Amino acid sequence: MDSIFKTDFSFPGQTSKYEGKVRDVYTIKDDILVIIASDRISAFDIVMPRSIPNKGQVLNQISVEMLNSTKDIIDNWLISSPDPNVSIGRRLNPIKIEMVIRGYLSGHADRLYKSGRRSICGINLPNGLVSNQKFDRPIITPSTKAEIGHDEDISKSEILNQNILSIDQYEEIERVTYKLFERGTEIARKRGLILVDTKYEFGYDSNNKLFLIDEIHTPDSSRYFYLDGYEEAVNSGVSPKQLSKEFFRQWLIKNEFQGKENQKLPEITDEIIDDVSKRYVELFNLITGRSFQPRKSDNILKELEDNVNEFLPI
Repeated sequence: MDSIFKTDFSFPGQTSKYEGKVRDVYTIKDDILVIIASDRISAFDIVMPRSIPNKGQVLNQISVEMLNSTKDIIDNWLISSPDPNVSIGRRLNPIKIEMVIRGYLSGHADRLYKSGRRSICGINLPNGLVSNQKFDRPIITPSTKAEIGHDEDISKSEILNQNILSIDQYEEIERVTYKLFERGTEIARKRGLILVDTKYEFGYDSNNKLFLIDEIHTPDSSRYFYLDGYEEAVNSGVSPKQLSKEFFRQWLIKNEFQGKENQKLPEITDEIIDDVSKRYVELFNLITGRSFQPRKSDNILKELEDNVNEFLPI
């Protein structure tokens, strides 16, 4: 299957290009962003050498739907999606913090807890929790947004002490984060899923109005469990069946790779590529309630470029 690993466009009015782990971001006239969701996949903050067919389209289309379904909570950066892999929106001043919110003890938090940690980002956790157990109330464990290398956990007090945000700014973002997670949880439950954890990013316009930016509720930014069988799995000490990138992380861990120094990346086989792609498509079908329609094109990059150029008012 065709996939998008790298783009190198020159759009009318383009002033810069930034290549992220998954997305290529083109700035137009310094106030519009053209964000292309590639089929690259990253884990442990490292971009893998092979791409996942359909992944970018799945991420982009889920995010567009989720951004549109949360506009009543907070305005967002999105203007239009003229191509299955593209979102176009306002360029805002991003806050250099990711608001990670967790409803369950899973993933990174679970690994820290198993290592003996009982405080994460200034939040104290009780003894006796088990992997994937639901918290009494979701917790927010912010992280820094690193340009290079690994994101780092950071507490609310550290954010305030470092003057990254004022107390009023942080509390506004905190309130919105809880509301967004509640909405995402409701949507997921209707589709037979559990939104385990996710992250939200925010930015300000020139009038210091807060906006939601980036992607939301996608399998790259979120972890989902199947609702059916969750209780039985946790009670049995078994990992619940999940739809997220965590599956790929766990495969890497089993093959002795966590992005640490001197670790060798295992061979990513066609079988793994196909399995991950199917999981992304399955999540799309479940979370949207629609059947995924993969794009069909003899030249994906040319079609994408034409769709963007047709939309841009240059």
